[in-house]
Amino acid sequence: DICKRLLAAEQNTYHNTLLALRGFCSLHAQDHHGALQDFQRVIEHDSPHPNSCIKALCGRGLIRISGGSNYLTALDYITACQLKLEETIFTIKSYVPWNQRGLLLKVLQEEGQMMLQKKRYPGGSSVSFQKKQTGLCTFLTLRSRDAPGVFQLASLLVELDSSDEASRILCADALYQMGRGEEAHRLLALALSRNPQRAPVLARLALLQLKRGFVYDGNQLLKRVIRTGDSSCLLPILDIFQDEDRKLLQSHCRWRALAILKGRQEGAAIKEAIAHLSFAILAAGGYAEDCLLTRARCYGRLGQMKTAIFDFNAVLKEDPRNVQALSGRGFVHLALRQQKEAVQDLISALKVEAGAVIPALLSLKPEAQGLVTGWLLQHGRAALTELVATKDLPGGETLGDLLTMAKALTKICKAAQHHIFYTDVLMANGRHQEALKHLQEAFGPCPAEDFARARLAVLQLQSRSVAEAAAPLSALARRDEKDLAFLLNFVDTKQQQHLAQAAAQEGKELMKSHHYEKALGYLSLAVLASRDSPRPLRRRAACLVHLNNHEGALRDMEKVIQGHGCSSPKTRAGDHCCLGFLLLALAEEEAAVQHYVEALQLDQPVALGTITSCPGRETLTKTFHRVAQNNFEKQRYEEAWKITDYGLKIGKSTELQRLKARLKREASSCSIH
Repeated sequence: DICKRLLAAEQNTYHNTLLALRGFCSLHAQDHHGALQDFQRVIEHDSPHPNSCIKALCGRGLIRISGGSNYLTALDYITACQLKLEETIFTIKSYVPWNQRGLLLKVLQEEGQMMLQKKRYPGGSSVSFQKKQTGLCTFLTLRSRDAPGVFQLASLLVELDSSDEASRILCADALYQMGRGEEAHRLLALALSRNPQRAPVLARLALLQLKRGFVYDGNQLLKRVIRTGDSSCLLPILDIFQDEDRKLLQSHCRWRALAILKGRQEGAAIKEAIAHLSFAILAAGGYAEDCLLTRARCYGRLGQMKTAIFDFNAVLKEDPRNVQALSGRGFVHLALRQQKEAVQDLISALKVEAGAVIPALLSLKPEAQGLVTGWLLQHGRAALTELVATKDLPGGETLGDLLTMAKALTKICKAAQHHIFYTDVLMANGRHQEALKHLQEAFGPCPAEDFARARLAVLQLQSRSVAEAAAPLSALARRDEKDLAFLLNFVDTKQQQHLAQAAAQEGKELMKSHHYEKALGYLSLAVLASRDSPRPLRRRAACLVHLNNHEGALRDMEKVIQGHGCSSPKTRAGDHCCLGFLLLALAEEEAAVQHYVEALQLDQPVALGTITSCPGRETLTKTFHRVAQNNFEKQRYEEAWKITDYGLKIGKSTELQRLKARLKREASSCSIH
């Protein structure tokens, strides 16, 4: 009320002062609108009074905090400090309530820091002040967001609370941006004397020392930062420091990490190197390829595999074809025994630059090297088999990719299987002369290894007789039928037919002379080359019986029976008898009886003739009786009757006749026909 009366008087003496006082009265009375009007009238006056303007700026700044305009608040207080620092301090202490002063100081600190970090929109300092370009408004459009303004703001904060470290750090940052590094150093050194373990102070001092050329002091300060465990303190600093100083910190930390790694290799040294590499990465803005790769390897040495993968992923996100990152991540997956991921990464690396990956693979320990080459060979063999079978490669791989991997395997390890795989890939690629040359270079003109001899036979099939080619292929059949089946894909249909005939004939002759083991190889070749033709299957089954391999013989006869299509009843009856005999040998009587019944139904004379020679009528009727008796006890009368009836056709067994009589008595009340 007093201010209103004085303002209403005709005299205009102290008009701005009274407006500022009335504004603070309204502000304390929570009349923000009235207070803002009074403060604006003072600030926009054509002939502003400095002390009154400072009060108005401070008051308007408080109002803007309540409205969430913290940036504009900071600009008001910077402008007030530029007008007269002492008067601004006096105004805050006199007019700002103590319970609002803490919030005000915190807001000014944060906004000052963001101004130095350039995280505010450009031109923001003049956004609200372009209505008038007279009086104080002209002054407000100056570069108040720059370092000098923040320095004055920080000086204000230090005066208001000399014990606040954050304000001193803000002051030092502003001095640095103003090019007054020595003053910033003295201010930070004073702050460090009060709190020797303060990471933000240590980090700033370290960079200033490096900038001054004091490398040893800079190293010692960085070590102290590392010991605090607070590397995140660098993030706000790097936004403040100039590009050339950030590059200086990056190169120094990288150099220091590499120097540490060249010397000691224990855990503590590696951890220190990781810390320096982390500083370098932060100084580079979060991405430094060489530092990320080196740090990933360091994490791998410490056993922190997931963290290592994270760094490799960061590199691959920027450069998906980075060979070091791909191979490095592959080795981490290898250490974790993650086969699929390791193979995928290493193959990708080999595709990009095999010359860089092979030395890395050769540097592995023998156990790890054997494991990874085994995985690569397994993957490559599966992919090649898929290609040969379907004429298409899974996963977007090409024959060129397989060729690169196969060639790399021959350079990493001279094992026979790697040379065999490389030869196979060349054959699949249609490069038969290269395949032949490589095979003979690796194994000589007359290989002793069965796998190599078989491939040589296939490659030379055009220039040698089928009988000559059959011998090495039959040897492979005895060792690995799947590999032989794969290899026959490179032989045309007509040649396969000739091979099947020659092998079947040789197998037959060998069986006559009782060389069953050798005969088995030829017969297996005949089976594969003829694509499971019934005749070679029957002969191989007979050979397997001589070798007491009834399970293998059973599988062959089952294939024969599955292929019964246009076969005559006589042939089918003989096959069922053969299968029945094999089932008897494996003690599967019920299944054996079913096949004998099937044979009797197809052609009884043929079936009885076969039974007479093996296993004999008497023996088989006893088996029929046991199976029929079992069905009778389980009250499966119809099945028991059927088996008994066919058993009596084989031989007049007393036991079967008695069982049939019992079945008739049981059937007196029901018909089983």
